[in-house]
Amino acid sequence: MKKKLIFIIAVLVTVFMISCKKDIQEQKPVITNGINKSAMSGFVQKGPFLNGTSIAIYELDGTYNLTGKNYITQIIDNTGLFQIKNISLVSQYVLLKADGYYFNEVTGNNSSAPITLYDLTDISNKTSVNINILTNLEKSRIEYLISNGLSFTVAKKQAELEVLKVFSISKPDITDSDSLNISLDGDNNAILLAISIITQGYRTESGLSDLLANISTDIRTDGILNSSTLGSSLINDAKLFDLTKIRNNIEKRYTDLGMTVTIPNFEKYIKLFLDSTSYVFTNNIVYPEFSNYGENILFGNKTTFSSSSALSMAANLPFGTALKIIIKISDNNHIWGIQAAPNGPINWSMSTFNNSMTQTFTAINSGTNSDLIISFSPGVYTVEYYENNSTTPTRTKDITIN
Repeated sequence: MKKKLIFIIAVLVTVFMISCKKDIQEQKPVITNGINKSAMSGFVQKGPFLNGTSIAIYELDGTYNLTGKNYITQIIDNTGLFQIKNISLVSQYVLLKADGYYFNEVTGNNSSAPITLYDLTDISNKTSVNINILTNLEKSRIEYLISNGLSFTVAKKQAELEVLKVFSISKPDITDSDSLNISLDGDNNAILLAISIITQGYRTESGLSDLLANISTDIRTDGILNSSTLGSSLINDAKLFDLTKIRNNIEKRYTDLGMTVTIPNFEKYIKLFLDSTSYVFTNNIVYPEFSNYGENILFGNKTTFSSSSALSMAANLPFGTALKIIIKISDNNHIWGIQAAPNGPINWSMSTFNNSMTQTFTAINSGTNSDLIISFSPGVYTVEYYENNSTTPTRTKDITIN
């Protein structure tokens, strides 16, 4: 009886060990018997990267570690196209890196400094791989997920969907991020272009690189953007976009390159982001109580000022914002005047006083302060604020000058 019991325990232990071994094997990456490709091509896009951008393909082993072997090439034209020939790898997993200048679709100009984008991918069934904002944002999350036992395929899909959620987008059937192309029609490509534009915003290249790195770090362990500061930075610029201008910038760029393309409906997904996100807009125009020129008539809810005091009209405009102020009077007995010298208007353009007894003041540039010295005769005046290209007043107040 004792021998029989020992035999049963031995069998159970053996079955358990076989089962555990099977589970461990199932968590290992599936590796092909090496990869040999006559050529690998693709596009690097933010906007499209420029001719001369450096491209590197780094070989990874079966545990996704760098082997030390790599292939180096560069983009061959301003569409962002690259090609590498005669690739021989130990596994199908590679890390691609692009470092260079790019076309900024928000400003309509080429970047003044380079940025770096990555793509971590499986090329076993691919001859074309694109590098873009989505592939870059996914990278750290994919690495974390596979280090915790997920297969590469599952990790890449999960990371892609989590990145989309950061931008209030849900599309479970979206194709792999490295197959997307901003110059092709379709919802999937529109999503890539929308996210590329939102992340670009009105940022410098260093600002964009910093944002991408911080988002990647934030979502790495849980796939959720937890930083309210990062969230606000996304909505702050997106809320101020001139989408028609951005579309024109992109279409002109490809026309100048001699290409006929169909730019996808990226506007749909930027508007979805604006309507759906819980991120808080914090990029408000600031109206200080006092400026270097005196008490500010635009400040808060203050409505009473003295005609004998130095008065100013001042606003601090974050980059990308816009402001127009209209002053109105009800009769010709009230007047105001603007000092032209020696302290003239700063960053304001002004219309002439017209027959409807109004005058319009428009901030010339954002990312700076607007100020001027203004004086009034006693009376009541209406001040209308038109912020960020609004066609109706975003705020109105009557001020009394004693």
